[in-house]
Amino acid sequence: MPRSYLDIAKELIRAESVAIASLENRIDENFENAVELLYRTSGKVVVTGVGKSGLIGQKIAATLSSTGTPSFFLHSYEAGHGDLGSVSKHDALILISNSGETNEIIYMLPYLKKIKVPVIGFIGNSKSSLAKKCNIVIDTGVSTEACPLGIVPTASTIVTLAMGDALAIALMNKRKFKEIDFAGLHPGGSLGRRLLTTVQDLMHTGDAIPLASINDNMQQVLFTMTKKGLGVVGILDSEENLAGVITDGDLRRGLEHTETFLNVLPTDIMTKNPKHLISSTLAIDALYQMEKFAVTNLFVFNEDKIGKPTGIIHIHDILRYGIMV
Repeated sequence: MPRSYLDIAKELIRAESVAIASLENRIDENFENAVELLYRTSGKVVVTGVGKSGLIGQKIAATLSSTGTPSFFLHSYEAGHGDLGSVSKHDALILISNSGETNEIIYMLPYLKKIKVPVIGFIGNSKSSLAKKCNIVIDTGVSTEACPLGIVPTASTIVTLAMGDALAIALMNKRKFKEIDFAGLHPGGSLGRRLLTTVQDLMHTGDAIPLASINDNMQQVLFTMTKKGLGVVGILDSEENLAGVITDGDLRRGLEHTETFLNVLPTDIMTKNPKHLISSTLAIDALYQMEKFAVTNLFVFNEDKIGKPTGIIHIHDILRYGIMV
């Protein structure tokens, strides 16, 4: 009875899992030497390959670059037609070949040897022509491919990819590459926005800050709050330092309790010593503080001018920027 496609798919996953598990025993002296070589490389890491190996090489190069090891992919065929000029004597090369006999890569090596570029091979056949020409060989061989025919690149590509990930993460650790470094290389992603965006980047400044004097009447405070549209007004003392805040909720509550509300002074209803931020605070931390204190706005000070507001940030300013995506 023919096997179902579900059984075939499950068998492939198991076979690839076994192939990846076998890599643990290959994290040896050769792997350690490769990490040290790439760590000392003053130029870029060039990754090359053809076909499926080339596609895996593109991903490895991208992972290296995003984790602190500058890298780029060079198609082996194009290298033989002029693109080899993108490799300098300061670079290191990772070549990927399951057979170890890829002609396009073999043609590259004499020039690389001439300019003394060190070569690391991710090679499936340790006795191949390419294996003999590498400075360091990392064994990525598999006993058989995971497909039913045993010929479609499946186990061999996933093993190579896993070894590339292992190399990139080992280098990342050696470079003491931190979350903030990763964010710096991914400014368009949510992590980058969370770890790089400060309150200063998003806050309202200048005439957009809702401010009133401690001597203003409530009619002036109400006018300022309506005009600025942030639902809050900062009350400044005689030295223009922030003495307190009045929210739209304060105004509504005041109007409910007195007919002479418009004649009272801001000091009668304002919240004194309000919560605030310094401009270098991360926007994500500002959001957490707003949630903690159940407020929607926080006034902002410069570190060297605590007391005098230089901006205000609203919770919507942070959410609109995609900090929490």
